[in-house]
Amino acid sequence: MVVVGLGRFGSSLALELTARGTEVLGIDSNPKIVQQHAQDLTHAVVADTTDPEVMRQLGVDQFQRAVVGIGTDLEASILTTALLVDFDIPHIWAKAVSRQHGRILQRMGAHHVVLPEHEMGERVAHLVTGRMLDFIEFEDDYAMVKTRAPAEAVGMPLDQSRLRSKYGVTVVGVKRPGEGFTYATADTVINRGDVLILAGRTSEVERVADLT
Repeated sequence: MVVVGLGRFGSSLALELTARGTEVLGIDSNPKIVQQHAQDLTHAVVADTTDPEVMRQLGVDQFQRAVVGIGTDLEASILTTALLVDFDIPHIWAKAVSRQHGRILQRMGAHHVVLPEHEMGERVAHLVTGRMLDFIEFEDDYAMVKTRAPAEAVGMPLDQSRLRSKYGVTVVGVKRPGEGFTYATADTVINRGDVLILAGRTSEVERVADLT
């Protein structure tokens, strides 16, 4: 895996990948940043990531997965992403600092665009209301949430609670106090104090969370 840009996002990602046993080539234009991470990553080098010849010499064109973590220098972010696309790297993730930046990266050919600050802000906004214990939104307005069991579902099996038919959500897992999560089935009885993992349209899981 190659991670281009070792700022807060890129370095955190690179270090986590390394901790999980993945060999990581980290690249940044700032010598001080590269020196900070030289002992922690498989390889860490200083380079101009917009220069095709330099990137080829580093073997970047041979990687199957690449992450562009450049955020503050939009020109470098876009040019680096375009270069990785020219290298035909199969899986390219790119960090965007705005939706407009993200759209440009997608048009350049990035396979996955992430907006860390926006996504974290959206997630925290759901959590600070106190209705949800965790919230993850995916594409196409689909989300999974961790929330307390709604009162109307307590004391009966899931197939009788009608959460799915009434609200359009699926209960994926159940966690009882002091126990771990288990997969939910139609026969699973929901008890007061249980924590549920719900999946469905964002508006639908939010609606069920409002019932708790």
